[in-house]
Amino acid sequence: MRAPPKQALLAGHRTMPDRIELRGLRVLAYCGALPEEQVRRQPFSIDADIEADLSPAGSTDDLARTVDYGALCGQIAAVANDQRFALMERFATVVAEELLRDERIDGVTISVTKCRPPVPEDLGSSGVRIQRRRT
Repeated sequence: MRAPPKQALLAGHRTMPDRIELRGLRVLAYCGALPEEQVRRQPFSIDADIEADLSPAGSTDDLARTVDYGALCGQIAAVANDQRFALMERFATVVAEELLRDERIDGVTISVTKCRPPVPEDLGSSGVRIQRRRT
């Protein structure tokens, strides 16, 4: 039995969602429940998985046919720069809501990691990860 041609396997048969992966975007943000966390920016690392149909860009090699990850980084950085949060959960949610404004994006997974959590224990980082889908 012969395998189907490669074109047949690729044409419209997405079994898993396509994903753009952003790892380790470093930002400074006001985020924390302690008063001192609201008076100086702290370092955070943001990871984002963006679910979108990447097949148009894959078949054309055209940046205009995909979600530009540089623009995504800019959107995330703007949220970090322009807003204040008490909780990382809210920080991650606002990032997700901002990215989902792009109708080409079907869903996102956002991780927000506080690089220097203010606890007396020797904790390397603390963070949250949320998943949101277009409704």
